[in-house]
Amino acid sequence: MPEWTDKDRRQYEHIKESSLDRGKSTKRAKEFAARTVNKSRREEGRTPNRRTQGTGNPSGSLEDRSKEELYNRARELRIDGRSKMSKADLIKAIRAKQ
Repeated sequence: MPEWTDKDRRQYEHIKESSLDRGKSTKRAKEFAARTVNKSRREEGRTPNRRTQGTGNPSGSLEDRSKEELYNRARELRIDGRSKMSKADLIKAIRAKQ
């Protein structure tokens, strides 16, 4: 747990214990707690966002977005077959759907 504050550690323990109380395995409880704490740290800007969960800058072009951002936008638009599409295919499908 590098760079975690005392607050982060307390939050981790609380979430882990709560998950264990709900019947989750120790491994799953630890994973869930770590993901939750790390998400909070990302949202607060205390750690870099290595993976995006967003859809990219809406004022930028589709070509400037990552494939993952395009995939997330395609999911929002409920485009079928998106998991098998290339970046170029995702751009075409998004443009056709918008």
